Amino acid sequence: MTRPDSAVPGNAVPADSAARAVMSSGDVSRALRRIAHEILERNKGADDLVVLGIPTRGVALARRLVKVMEEVEGTSVPVGALDVTMHRDDLRRQPTRSPMHTDIPGAGIDDKVVVLVDDVLYSGRTVRAALDALSDLGRPRAVRLAVLVDRGHRDLPIRADHVGKNLPTSSSERVQVRLAEHDGDGDEVRIAGGEPR
Repeated sequence: MTRPDSAVPGNAVPADSAARAVMSSGDVSRALRRIAHEILERNKGADDLVVLGIPTRGVALARRLVKVMEEVEGTSVPVGALDVTMHRDDLRRQPTRSPMHTDIPGAGIDDKVVVLVDDVLYSGRTVRAALDALSDLGRPRAVRLAVLVDRGHRDLPIRADHVGKNLPTSSSERVQVRLAEHDGDGDEVRIAGGEPR
């Protein structure tokens, strides 16, 4: 089953010959570098930051952001993964969804500034599930959201703090994020036409 905002968790995004590229590998790299600098600037450095990726592609993006931040700051930044599966509001419709791995850095999240990272922001429901999952793990001082692509069409009042690219789409289109870590070739963001839902 394909999510309209991204890919099937844990699987490679199939290449769609009819899809058009909207971000190249260089575009993705520059966007992540800019987001990393924005996060550091807003936080006034890397102190008390914890970066958590939402599986699947959000985890790879979180690791890349942290790598840039560590280059800039010369200090380590805790990074991990936050599974949202059991907090999703569509479990009744998709009961076969398998839980992913949650990996919280040893110092935890209490009184930290947590940056959630995902590949595509669409309805906002994944982020809402992430906030619920986070509340089970501790009490951060602040939670911020960084996404590679914001495609609009929100169902919930959720807004990203850091966005790689705002990408206006119709609800019948699909955004495909391909990352080397998951898809075996270079990075790319594509839009493919989809059937109206």
